[in-house]
Amino acid sequence: MPEQRVHAHPAASADWFRAARLTRSLSLLTLAWLAVESSLGLLAGLSAHSVALIGWGLAALVEAAGSLIVLWRFTGARTLSPNAEHRARRAIAVSFWLLAPYLIIHVWYDLDAGHRAAPTVLGIVVTAFSLVSMPVLGTIKRRLAVRLGSGATAGEATQNFMCGAMAAGVLAGLWLNTIGWWWVDPVMAVALAAVAIREGGRAWSGHGCCH
Repeated sequence: MPEQRVHAHPAASADWFRAARLTRSLSLLTLAWLAVESSLGLLAGLSAHSVALIGWGLAALVEAAGSLIVLWRFTGARTLSPNAEHRARRAIAVSFWLLAPYLIIHVWYDLDAGHRAAPTVLGIVVTAFSLVSMPVLGTIKRRLAVRLGSGATAGEATQNFMCGAMAAGVLAGLWLNTIGWWWVDPVMAVALAAVAIREGGRAWSGHGCCH
């Protein structure tokens, strides 16, 4: 019973359990949107030959892995398990690192092939929606991470913020390409790879928790 678990773990109050339930619900909501975001982002990126847009679509898959990890973390007996929190935080770190190699390789391929990004209505609409919605989700999850003392939840929140930042960068890159600044697109992709590596290290060491 929840009451018995609260008694056995004084730090886990009724408010803590409410925060855990809300975290699960938000992760499910995030997964639903990311399924749409990733599919549409990849479709728009491939049609526009946009490294940043394709990378952004793949980043949605990485974020989905992060949301699944948080769902696993706050399900069943794992809800009050410090060991589960440690494993989830390390898994979140790995999910950050999965994105960087692809971005670097794809930048090299597109530069070698001479691809240039072209703006698409689909890409603009999907990225604009994420630009608005993802920072809101990230802010709520960051506050929940503080209440839960969960580095895994903080890592998922950071991925949501990154998604919003990537959306802003992709939109800027698509627009700047129309005036001949084609190099902005691959530069954004490399910058995102560097951010992913850095945030993965912070999550692995626990420095990203509750900040």
